[in-house]
Amino acid sequence: MKFSRSSFPEGFLFGAATSAYQIEGHAHGGAGPTHWDSFATGPGNVVGGQHGAIACDHYRRWEEDLDLMAAAGLDAYRFSTSWARVLPEGTGAVNVDGLDFYDRLVDGLLARGIAPYATLYHWELPAALADRGGWRNPDIAKWFADYAQVVMARIGDRVAATATINEFWCVAWLSHFLGHHAPGLRDLRAAARAMHHTLLAHGTAVEALRAQGIGNLGLVANLEATFPAADSDRANSAAALHDALFNQWFLGAVFNKEYPQAALAGLERHLPAGWQNDFATIGAPVDWVGINYYTRQFVTSGESGLFGDIVTVPGPLPKTAMGWEIYPEGLTEFLNRVVRAYTGDTPLFITENGMASADVIGTDGRIDDVARSAFLEAHFEAARKAIDNGVPLKGYFVWSLLDNYEWAFGYDKRFGMIHVDFETQARTPKQSWHDFTAGLKR
Repeated sequence: MKFSRSSFPEGFLFGAATSAYQIEGHAHGGAGPTHWDSFATGPGNVVGGQHGAIACDHYRRWEEDLDLMAAAGLDAYRFSTSWARVLPEGTGAVNVDGLDFYDRLVDGLLARGIAPYATLYHWELPAALADRGGWRNPDIAKWFADYAQVVMARIGDRVAATATINEFWCVAWLSHFLGHHAPGLRDLRAAARAMHHTLLAHGTAVEALRAQGIGNLGLVANLEATFPAADSDRANSAAALHDALFNQWFLGAVFNKEYPQAALAGLERHLPAGWQNDFATIGAPVDWVGINYYTRQFVTSGESGLFGDIVTVPGPLPKTAMGWEIYPEGLTEFLNRVVRAYTGDTPLFITENGMASADVIGTDGRIDDVARSAFLEAHFEAARKAIDNGVPLKGYFVWSLLDNYEWAFGYDKRFGMIHVDFETQARTPKQSWHDFTAGLKR
């Protein structure tokens, strides 16, 4: 890898990212059950019915993992806090052991010279709140804000930045309409409510944290370059709808206080009464925006042309182990687009970017994931081009630090720059890790 830190502006941050349920080991430390624990028991929901009870055992091995980051020279680490670990019932009694864990984690990062970047929600909703309707229930805005205040009362004085919710589209649409993630619904009305309530919860939490004296608040959106699969009215309409749902709905709400008409035409009748009045809260000013970018999609639609009829068509470029097309140019294009359409001078971070590959340990103990090194280098260059175009990009977090529990794919897909043997929990840095960290020293 030819990548070097010196080719980026002074003060640009490089780090790695993870999430709580994917690495911590949810069975430890008094955490309450989540809707992922129950979703994983459903037939066919998760590969092998696997769950995050042990995951990477980070709850007990966090010092080892932080030592790896420090030795590599990472500037920052993006982690998430688990709602069910802090508040096992979602509201009410606090699990002190859970808060103590994040307290130790933040102090451990600071002691090693690594800036802590916290995300408050990365998909592990407490099961008790799922029983009460979860993201379909408008009360979740207050539940989430209360949880945010509990967490930040403990660690908010020491974290460098805080994001509210990770990947609104996945929390709402992927999980409530497409049914691929917990809670596994396929219900347009539920999806519309979740699309709105995630944003309302974000804004409510931002206001509550501001009142608490917490600064440097942001959000994380996942974006996916979208193209029509053919030169036809059907494909063009499908691409416009997919783009509206995936790329316009959430940032448009926060920054422009509006929903895209292409999506609203089918969703408005399912939104809660008075939804327009919530934009004052949804649009609470943020200090930065995180962008998660992985791939592009070519889409068309079936005969009905309805929401559930959007069909993805494989593109011509090489694919990752997830089947996602490798399209680094899309990162440059999206960063430019986000600045023009929504964020302006607001600082941006790439909060996730990486690839899954079928990594194996060779007889010499090495893992030569050359494809991942090439993937990262191409995307680093795409980010640098965006900076040259004037995009206020301030940092880049690689997904992921560790191989982990990859949600519906269980432990089958490996995104980590560090290999994890899920039986022994042994950590083995891959070649991409060595290449990345060498670049950080150049």
